[in-house]
Amino acid sequence: MTIQQFYEVGKRYFNIMPDMEDRTQVIEQISQGVSFRGANLWVLIFAIFIASLGLNVNSTAVIIGAMLISPLMGPIIGMGLAIGTNDIELFKKAWRNFAVATLISVLTAMVYFLITPIDEAQSELLARTAPTIYDVLIATFGGAAGITALCTRGKGNVIPGVAIATALMPPLCTAGYGLATGNLLYFLGAFYLFFINTVFITISTFLGVRLMHFPRRTFLASAQQKRAKQLILTIVVVTMIPAMIMTFGIVRKGISDSHVRSFVKKELKQGGTQIISQEIDRDSMVLNIVAVGREIDAAKLAEAKKRLEFYDLEDFRLNLIQGAQSDSLLQLTHQLQQATTSKAHDQQRAAELMARNSSLQQQLNAYTRYMDLARQVRNEAVNIFPQIQSIALSRVDEAPTDTTTVHYVAAIVRLQKTKRLTPDDRQRLRAWLTTRINADSLVMMVDNAQ
Repeated sequence: MTIQQFYEVGKRYFNIMPDMEDRTQVIEQISQGVSFRGANLWVLIFAIFIASLGLNVNSTAVIIGAMLISPLMGPIIGMGLAIGTNDIELFKKAWRNFAVATLISVLTAMVYFLITPIDEAQSELLARTAPTIYDVLIATFGGAAGITALCTRGKGNVIPGVAIATALMPPLCTAGYGLATGNLLYFLGAFYLFFINTVFITISTFLGVRLMHFPRRTFLASAQQKRAKQLILTIVVVTMIPAMIMTFGIVRKGISDSHVRSFVKKELKQGGTQIISQEIDRDSMVLNIVAVGREIDAAKLAEAKKRLEFYDLEDFRLNLIQGAQSDSLLQLTHQLQQATTSKAHDQQRAAELMARNSSLQQQLNAYTRYMDLARQVRNEAVNIFPQIQSIALSRVDEAPTDTTTVHYVAAIVRLQKTKRLTPDDRQRLRAWLTTRINADSLVMMVDNAQ
């Protein structure tokens, strides 16, 4: 196939011009969706309340429902169309309505979070406080899909899908939460995510309008057009830089996790041994690995430590956790399998083994649970208390003089050098930790990093 033939085949499949709606009707439709007053404004307020409720109770379904009914996409696409067609009046109208809608949305969310009895930050809310370059890409492709659907026949369910994918509502609600709780980091992070979505949906709309040859208004001077293009480029670059920095951290963590998995698979894997937990503690530069079953001998462990550098892990200290308890668990599991598969197995023996197996499994889970939970809690806690450097969690079984054993969770909170927590902050942190890790009893110790 020649290049010309390949081009003709591609043009036949990818050319959207035959599906285009009348451009005048498209411009009129988008211009009508720009306005925020009356019913549109009330729908926005109700959608904000619904999204805030969803974030408050950590319900993804409720958040999606709020995004489906939100009319926020209208003025954003209107701004992109106005830039693409040099329509200054439409841009002013779209910008004005967009600013009003944003302000009302944040204030509505703030009012909700001021009166709600549930004031803890859930995972759905925390997910909207740290935007990355992936949010830039989602907004870009979402905006491209939106303007393509608006300009062509057979729109289907594209617009609702774009509203869900670009997620305009949750960041505004999170910004309102930040104002209601006085957490500036939450407000800035969430509002930045909303700003990213807005800018890149607008840019995608602008590019789509130009590629689909919408007519331009000609009253703009060439110097004004040049300044407008420079302004757009500056906004795009300034918006992307912080997102790229945040993304670098995420990618770096993903690469480290991949190296850890490869190291465990190639250096520590052996018959009769199962690795049940592996994590990197960057604060103390330790690679924690929990193994059950046959112990990894000292020679193999020493060799594995020497080979850390081949996996870009030479800066980390290997901490391998294994022991008799893990061996007992593996042996009991094997005995249980034999007992339950044998034709002449003893039902009572199988029940006893199952009970012992369950008990040891629960003990092991109680140990490893807090290793995984400490990392999750630390990542969430620093958003609320920036003074925190690290958090360590452990289950403690205390046996006093009598025969009663007391169970509680010990939390060691290490602050950054020279940082302090006020008495109110300590009380808030203790209450948050108790709720977050679902602890009946919590002992918290706070000190500064050396």
